[in-house]
Amino acid sequence: MNVLNRAMRDEITQVCEQLESNNDVRAVVFYGGDHLAAGADVKEMAAWGKDEVDREAPLVQEAFNAISYLPMPTIAAITGYALGGGLELALSCDLRIAADSAQMGQPEILLGIITGAGGTQRLSRLIGPSRAKDLIFTGRLVSAVEALQMGLVNEVVESDRVLDRALELARMLATRPRLAIRAAKLAIDNGLDLPLHEGLEIEVNLFTKLFGTNDQVHGMSSFIENGPGKATFE
Repeated sequence: MNVLNRAMRDEITQVCEQLESNNDVRAVVFYGGDHLAAGADVKEMAAWGKDEVDREAPLVQEAFNAISYLPMPTIAAITGYALGGGLELALSCDLRIAADSAQMGQPEILLGIITGAGGTQRLSRLIGPSRAKDLIFTGRLVSAVEALQMGLVNEVVESDRVLDRALELARMLATRPRLAIRAAKLAIDNGLDLPLHEGLEIEVNLFTKLFGTNDQVHGMSSFIENGPGKATFE
């Protein structure tokens, strides 16, 4: 069930380090088979003393931050359980496709702890503080349908179509201009918690930097010649 133990955490960090500088990778899908991830290894955590908690907790955050900092679009293909750290992993992605049978939640409160890898922060920013408090305070699980209604996931499909749909979306995003996609992601993520005027400064700076790039020249000439939605990018 893809328990997020030390080994899994380190592997995520290492893979993201490799992806970050690989310009050949245009989109990334995180998929776990029958389950995205059922959360942290509780048995491993239960043995932690204060020194281990102080050492290990930031490393888990770093792993999920590495996902969120990837310059290309990231998609979580959610099947089965996405609980605790499993949901936090999905929250670190840009988009989330869920199976109609998937269940999601932040049940850490039932262990006498809170989320430690972004749940209180990313979940609140995605679905709003009131809904986030509901999930975090109660520890309840939500169905894919409820998750879609609250904006936790972008799309719900049949269980046997989750990976195919995520890959289909990834392939479509891979046809979009790489530099513009990266600029859009930076503008949204970096401006989200700033005052509006500061976010607008980030946006216009990134906007101007795209002019003169091959993608901009190709995209605009193709638009003029063929109309909207016709350009393709390598």
